[in-house]
Amino acid sequence: MIIDTNVQPHFRFNAEIRDYLPDAHRLRSIPDVEQQWYQAPGGDYRRDLYGEHYPGSDPETVARHLFDDAGVQYAILNPLTRGNIADYLLNSRICAAVNDWLLDRWLEPDSTGRFRGTIRVNPEDPKGAVAEIERLSAHPKLVQIGVPMQSREPYGKPMFEPIWAAAAAHGLPVAVHINGGNGVDYAPTFAGHAHTYPGYAAFMPLNYFVHLATLIVEGVFGRHPGLKFVFADGGYDILTPLMWRLDTFWLSMRDQTPWVDRYPNEYLPAHVRFCSSAFDGPTDAAQMQRWMEFSGKADLLMYGSSYPHWSTSSPEIAAAGLDAAQRDKVLWQNASELYGLAVKETAG
Repeated sequence: MIIDTNVQPHFRFNAEIRDYLPDAHRLRSIPDVEQQWYQAPGGDYRRDLYGEHYPGSDPETVARHLFDDAGVQYAILNPLTRGNIADYLLNSRICAAVNDWLLDRWLEPDSTGRFRGTIRVNPEDPKGAVAEIERLSAHPKLVQIGVPMQSREPYGKPMFEPIWAAAAAHGLPVAVHINGGNGVDYAPTFAGHAHTYPGYAAFMPLNYFVHLATLIVEGVFGRHPGLKFVFADGGYDILTPLMWRLDTFWLSMRDQTPWVDRYPNEYLPAHVRFCSSAFDGPTDAAQMQRWMEFSGKADLLMYGSSYPHWSTSSPEIAAAGLDAAQRDKVLWQNASELYGLAVKETAG
């Protein structure tokens, strides 16, 4: 039984997004979907997916690879937006266009109900983001809110809280994924730009921890008990040592954060999930069971293939070294609980 929580569907061609933009924005300059600083070695997508269709752009092909070949029962689609654009209103219109395209091309035609989707919003435009959540939150196949990892401020800061409040009010988790489409293009590391893709990929998860730490320390999780964040690009392997440090500093300086009423790590089970990544975890599978016990990772981690990207990981790779209980939690139980998806015992 498998739920894939991190699948990126793509447009068939760059201009397709214009069919879903208002007339006033249809002729605006929009970056190519592949325009980014760091190109993965050998191309962004799995090599066997280049061919008749742009990788990840054909619902029937994606369904065959995930549902038939990999035994996935549900796939959570988390589409990316489009490049680095300074006009935050255009970015919001692009998010809305992506949402309408996802419904039109992927979710509404899917009679099986096995594709579920993400409402993309632009954090640079909190008012517009809340309006987009209100517009689409009632759709039964849209199961989470999607925001980019790149941000001018950590997500625990007050300017973003109306978005998180709206997500919590509608019972929708917030998925954070690398994405250049919100008008922010800061260096991916605290000390500037990495020279190579490996440097970029290795340091990227540290940015997730900045968002997570401020959501705890600024009291966002305390004010919104139902709010949940999904860090969709992995990074769970660095969670434990960083949480140890956060616990230590909170304990010695509690007078500065009186609203944080427990150890920071105690907020994780109710509020935080990670998607698996091919880059995460010990290289020796024999160490996985022990490593998953730290910080209760088995309750926090969900399988996410990152299809169709070059780093796509199979369920077998994601669950390697786990015991039976951990395997079930990672491959389907945690996702079933988070998204309210009923998994049939006979699936897969």
